[in-house]
Amino acid sequence: STYGDRDHQSVEGARERLGAIVRDTAARGGRILIPAFAVGRTQEILYELHLLRREGKVPEIPVILDSPLAIHATGIFEAHPDLFDRGEALVGEVAELFRFPLVRFTRKVQESKALHGMHGPMIIIAASGMAESGRILHHLLHGAGDPRNTILIVGLQAEHTLGRRIVERRPMLKIFGEEVPLRAQVEVLDGYSAHADRPGLLEWAEAVRGTSRRRQEVWPVQGEEGPRESRAAALAQRGFRASSPAPGERVR
Repeated sequence: STYGDRDHQSVEGARERLGAIVRDTAARGGRILIPAFAVGRTQEILYELHLLRREGKVPEIPVILDSPLAIHATGIFEAHPDLFDRGEALVGEVAELFRFPLVRFTRKVQESKALHGMHGPMIIIAASGMAESGRILHHLLHGAGDPRNTILIVGLQAEHTLGRRIVERRPMLKIFGEEVPLRAQVEVLDGYSAHADRPGLLEWAEAVRGTSRRRQEVWPVQGEEGPRESRAAALAQRGFRASSPAPGERVR
């Protein structure tokens, strides 16, 4: 029930919004800083940027993947093209989904540090996805205070994480012990989430109920209290025996 109280934007809608964010930020001369999970989300964003570039919907600006773990994970994806979804637009058209002329992978620390001295618009994708560790912290330290930049959130940000404080647009962020003003634009795209949204969860629950004659008991346990309570209430309205358990509560 991580997203038990909301509906996701469609992937197509998220792609169009991603393109608009890149165009707007590039026009300001800023950077798009994307905290991304190394496995799955990074590759999805690279794919989307590749598609947008082929369609001419984003300008020709550098796309930097600045995460050794994400680079390694991308190599594993590339080694198994037989597992790709053939229904996706680019899968049957190009040999390399995650590498196109604008993309640059930075493995070495010196390469990563050198990005801070570069000028002009660019997209930087770096772990960790909730901005709690990794190279994204250095980019936020140098870039969160610049109003030309955009911090683009493309995944769940749990409570008490730096990513969550960015989503909440806190005026000051603490990074490596330093107070950094949040002047960059903040954009959130939840259309890429791997977690089901409100309609998806209801659809799944109804399908499961159809496999049993017993009245289904449901305990939403993933996610924060608000979404859990909302999910339990919605399921109860549909005839499920649903409740959101309290911390430490046991059910037999």
